Amino acid sequence: MDLVPTVLSHPPLKDPHMLKKILVIITMLYAAVAFAAVDVNKATAAELDSIKGVGPGISTKILDERKKGNFKDWNDFIERVKGVGEGNAAKFSAEGMTINGAGFKGAATAPTTKEDTKKAKLEKTPAKAETPKEAASAAKK
Repeated sequence: MDLVPTVLSHPPLKDPHMLKKILVIITMLYAAVAFAAVDVNKATAAELDSIKGVGPGISTKILDERKKGNFKDWNDFIERVKGVGEGNAAKFSAEGMTINGAGFKGAATAPTTKEDTKKAKLEKTPAKAETPKEAASAAKK
């Protein structure tokens, strides 16, 4: 009997692309878990904290309100959780938060870039009324 341990070696992979396929599958599974919806009525504090924009303060408020009863819908959620308005609700929904499986369908989603913010402000600003002098000069042209 040989006292020196033998090293078992694995035979080479027959399909050289097998490792790539395995890595792709693992990456897809990770992505599916990372982007999974988080239902407010079932989520733990850690799951709530995993949503971008929800920190320990808001997750505590959510859990405290949920102890009083499950949230019926997004309007109920916005009314009961102080510090969460339609803008935050839209952001949380875009990040994967749901209530009873539904995303937020209220006001349009909040602007995400500076340009979007400027456009949104311009759309909300009423058109400047013309002075009589401006109207007269425009009529002459």
